Amino acid sequence: MGLLLKIFIPLLGLALAFYFYSAPENFSEEMLRGKRVIVTGASSGIGEQMAYHLARMEAHLLLTARTEAKLQKVVEQCLKLGAASARYVSGSMEDTAFPEVVVKEAENTWGGLDMVILNHIGYTYFNYFNGDVGHVRKLLEINFLSYVAMSMSALPMLKESEGSIVVVSSMAGKTGTPFTAPYSATKFALDGFFSSLRHEFIIDKVNVSITLCILGYINTENAVRTVSHAIQGTPAPKEECALEIIKSGVLRRRELYYPSWAEGSLLLLLQGIAPDFLDSLIRANYKVENIRR
Repeated sequence: MGLLLKIFIPLLGLALAFYFYSAPENFSEEMLRGKRVIVTGASSGIGEQMAYHLARMEAHLLLTARTEAKLQKVVEQCLKLGAASARYVSGSMEDTAFPEVVVKEAENTWGGLDMVILNHIGYTYFNYFNGDVGHVRKLLEINFLSYVAMSMSALPMLKESEGSIVVVSSMAGKTGTPFTAPYSATKFALDGFFSSLRHEFIIDKVNVSITLCILGYINTENAVRTVSHAIQGTPAPKEECALEIIKSGVLRRRELYYPSWAEGSLLLLLQGIAPDFLDSLIRANYKVENIRR
């Protein structure tokens, strides 16, 4: 049985990988030229890098984040890099009206929209869950409900342009991981909602693509500061991650696994046939002794 598993698991992992990535690799930067794109969480990390890639591709950009001073600097750099246009709207996704404000700004400025990249997250801790239900509720508002609100506000324009919704999620939204219970809950919610919505689009013949981006450990300043003491392994580069997200959205892929699609496919396989074994592998990747309650 052990030998069969050793043979069967890699083969099925490759089959799943082929299923997820059988779309032709025909991306070119010209696909973004003149496209109207909203990027949330764009003042730092992956969002900032996506803004710079899109600027080089000569897209029109509307960037959002909480910190206005950081957004101003990103917009200035985008214009230097060749963006067709670049502007920002600062505000917090804790404000339930803010997603609609951002979309309205796009409508007033461009009269339409081609792509929404939802990338923002709220602050959370990396530790044992402390029982704070209020924190979970707040994080759901920022990490999940605002994604839903912005997508629905943007949908009429995206239907008109036959555009794309790109949702930045996490491996923690595909399988449970320790010390991330509130965060993981919000990412699972994204998967459930947008996977269900994709069905409805297909049934209703709505030609708007939904790409779910399943990310691992990326070398953003926030991620490294928060988890480097407890996670073994080297984080993947945020610049490459940002480019892969854009490419997957433009190619209208169902899902992106980064940094490793093979590991992502294998994770899904193990989750179905050997969940306890998968859990043990996940726990082995953590330096539990470095987590203090």
